Amino acid sequence: MKYSYRFASIFLLCFAFIGCSGEPDTPTVSHASHNQQHETMQKNDIVPLADPYILLHDGTYYAYGTHADEGIEVYTSADLKQWKPAGFALHRNDSWGNKWFWAPEVYALNGKFYMFYSAEEHVCMAVADSPLGPFKQPKKEPMMAWEKNIDNTLFIDNDGKKYMFFDRFNDGLNIWSVQLDDNMAVLQNTLCPCIHVSQKWEEVWPRVNEGAFVYKHQGKYYLLYSANSYESQQYGVGYAVADQIEGPWVKYQHNPILQNPPGLVGVGHGALFKDKEGVLRYVFHAHHDRTHIHPRLMYITTATFDHEGNLRLSEDYIVPKLKQ
Repeated sequence: MKYSYRFASIFLLCFAFIGCSGEPDTPTVSHASHNQQHETMQKNDIVPLADPYILLHDGTYYAYGTHADEGIEVYTSADLKQWKPAGFALHRNDSWGNKWFWAPEVYALNGKFYMFYSAEEHVCMAVADSPLGPFKQPKKEPMMAWEKNIDNTLFIDNDGKKYMFFDRFNDGLNIWSVQLDDNMAVLQNTLCPCIHVSQKWEEVWPRVNEGAFVYKHQGKYYLLYSANSYESQQYGVGYAVADQIEGPWVKYQHNPILQNPPGLVGVGHGALFKDKEGVLRYVFHAHHDRTHIHPRLMYITTATFDHEGNLRLSEDYIVPKLKQ
C-alpha cells in the first residue's frame, strides 16, 4: 500500500539528492539495460496485484489486491497458474472514500461475503452475495473514523470471537488488534497493541510493521507481517507467535522468513490460504522488476511448519499468468 508520511520521506530524499548532484537519482526505463527492458516486457503478463489475497470458494480461486484507482479488482483461476480478470469486485461508488483502495481480503461467512479493505487511509468493510461482488457498504463510512488506519485483516477464533488486526500510524506504522461484535462493529475498549519495529532487519527505511495476517497452528497464534517501506527492495516478511490472541507476541529470532527470493525484490504483504489439495500457500507481491516498483506483481509460494513449530516460506514460487 501507500501512505502519506512516505511522501514526506521521499521528498526529503529527493531534496538531498538534488542538493548534492543537481538532479534526483531516479532509475528510469531509458537508463535500463537491454536485459532489464526485456525483463519488464516479459512480466507484463503476470497478475498485477499488490497486497494480494486469495479466496478458494466452490472450486474457484478468487484473487483481490491493490491496483486500480476506482476500487478493488478481482481475478479468477482454476489452478493458481492461469488467471482471468473479472472486473471490479468493489467500485468506489459503493464505498466510503474516493481513492487509495488498498489491501482487500474477502471472507465467506453465513452465506455472505465480507471484504475488509482500506480507503483513503481508513479501514472499511463491504458485503456481497458473491465473491465477484458487487461489494457494497451497508453504511458508507469507515470502521474507525476517529483516526487513520490501514491493512485490516479478520481472524475468527475457535470460540467464534472475531478480531481485526490493522496498522496504526503511531511511531511509524505498527500493528494493533481490536475485537469485533457479531455485526462486525469495532469494540473500542478492546484495542490492543501487537508488534512494532524491534528487529535490526526492519530498520532499513522507514519504521514499518504492516500487512498483518493471523493463522492458528497447533494451539499457537502466528502473526505474519511485512517490514520496511514497500518501496524498498529490502521489504520482507517476518512473523511473531503468541499463546493468546491478545499476546504478548514474540517475533521469530531468525526473521525475515521471505526476502529477495531468486529473481524478485520488494517482496511482502501477503496472506496464507489452503489450495484445493489442502497445501498451505502464501500469496505475496514483489516489485515489477529491479528498476521499477509499479505495477507490483502477485506470486504464490508454499508455507510449512517444521517439527519445532517454526513457519517456513519456500523461495520457490508460482508465477500467476494472465490467461490469453
